[in-house]
Amino acid sequence: MTKNGTFKHRVRARAAKTGESYTAALAHVRRSSRHDLTPEAKSLRLAVAQSSLCDDPRDIAALRASGLEMRRLMRQAHQAGARIVHFPEGATCSPNKRIMSVSGPEEVGPSDWGRFEWAVLREELNAARTLARELGLWTVFGSVHQLTQPHRPHNSLYIVSDRGELVTRYDERMLSNTKISFMYTPGSIPVTFEVDGVRFGCALGMETHFPEIFIEYERLDVDCVLFSTTGGASPNDLSFASEAQGHAASNSYWISFSVLARHGMTAPSGIVAPGGQWAAQCAADGIPSIAVVDINNNPGDLARPWRRTARTGIYESHLVDDDPRSDSRDIF
Repeated sequence: MTKNGTFKHRVRARAAKTGESYTAALAHVRRSSRHDLTPEAKSLRLAVAQSSLCDDPRDIAALRASGLEMRRLMRQAHQAGARIVHFPEGATCSPNKRIMSVSGPEEVGPSDWGRFEWAVLREELNAARTLARELGLWTVFGSVHQLTQPHRPHNSLYIVSDRGELVTRYDERMLSNTKISFMYTPGSIPVTFEVDGVRFGCALGMETHFPEIFIEYERLDVDCVLFSTTGGASPNDLSFASEAQGHAASNSYWISFSVLARHGMTAPSGIVAPGGQWAAQCAADGIPSIAVVDINNNPGDLARPWRRTARTGIYESHLVDDDPRSDSRDIF
């Protein structure tokens, strides 16, 4: 039967079943056909990690240990069937501002980046890329990105593909006062990438404090934002995790929240569903680990299209000039 013949058959079957006229049945089938054109949902398995803190970039043994731990968690993610694994800010090393300070450790001042064991860092980055290729695993992790002298480095997220290629890099834009004053060069643009039809955005550091970052990614049609952080000012700080839940709910997309394991007792790494609820979290024991969830792009979601419509000025025609100060009615 031809495609047109199949369509007419559906119309006649509808009319016979409901008693509608052919015209009414035709209109219904056309509406149903348009609905059937909704794109198929794309999904993948995402692993989020919490890892140990390495804050002294002079310590070669500590840099090696961070790389070894990251690769161990990558293997765990692969064994769990993950397509992509997401690590915290500074997963390779998050330099301590006092260790880096030329006038420290008593006083925080400009960072001396000559103290960083850059050659060791590059070796560990290459080892992570090699393992990502071997496992066929997309890997996103925080690292300091060296720039040419005299420029300060970026605080970055590296995005490594399942072929072991560095496909893009996100540089933290909204730096803290210490970071911008003494440590890093800020980034300037949002970064998105796609894996198996699911679109990701990146955020870093303290950027969860800035809703405009997350609103921007909603406009860029991401399905999930990967937010990496070292955590708040103290291990008991819940603000970043709470804000991640709020951004997921208000923008109706997934958020992967990856934090250092020392925060795991109160706000462990986890993945927030578009409704704002935790879909999975790492164990609240402060131990390096992963959590895994199947996420999707949910093309049938009505919340995001409506919120976009609501921001276009649709309410203006419904407004009433009704100043309560001049209202003579006694309503109390």
